[in-house]
Amino acid sequence: MPSQRSRPAKPAPRKNLSHFDASGQASMVDVSRKQPTRRSATASAFVELSAAVLAALPSNPKGNPLEVARVAGIQAAKRTSDLIPMCHPLALTHVDVRTQVVSGGVRITTSATTTGPTGVEMEALTAAAVAALTIYDMTKALDKAIVIREVRLETKLGGKSGDFSRNAK
Repeated sequence: MPSQRSRPAKPAPRKNLSHFDASGQASMVDVSRKQPTRRSATASAFVELSAAVLAALPSNPKGNPLEVARVAGIQAAKRTSDLIPMCHPLALTHVDVRTQVVSGGVRITTSATTTGPTGVEMEALTAAAVAALTIYDMTKALDKAIVIREVRLETKLGGKSGDFSRNAK
């Protein structure tokens, strides 16, 4: 008996999601008609570390995990379109990654800015996530129970959809 391959059902069109075409297929948004404007975004992440790992940060034999994470986050923001399939490559005008040792771990705060036709939320989020992963990588020999949590967009400024602030009341 010949084998019959079942075809996946055609996805229903998504009216409110911009990364789907009229037939419901994933699609990169055409931003060629949008005017370039200044756009910025901030994101954050938290790396939960034990007290022993926090105390060992300054003497890490691999180097300063916080400084390496800062550089990794900047590099990641610049490579976001290589990692996220529908992201546009952007000419970033600024990326900042800050790390702060706090009770229970390391708080990471990132920002990305461009003047272009689309926003930089994904670049800020990617910077935060990769910086967190880098801290994990550089401290995993000391503790496998490290937790990365709360990777989230904090603010977005500019663009057609308007501004967003997680802390806005």
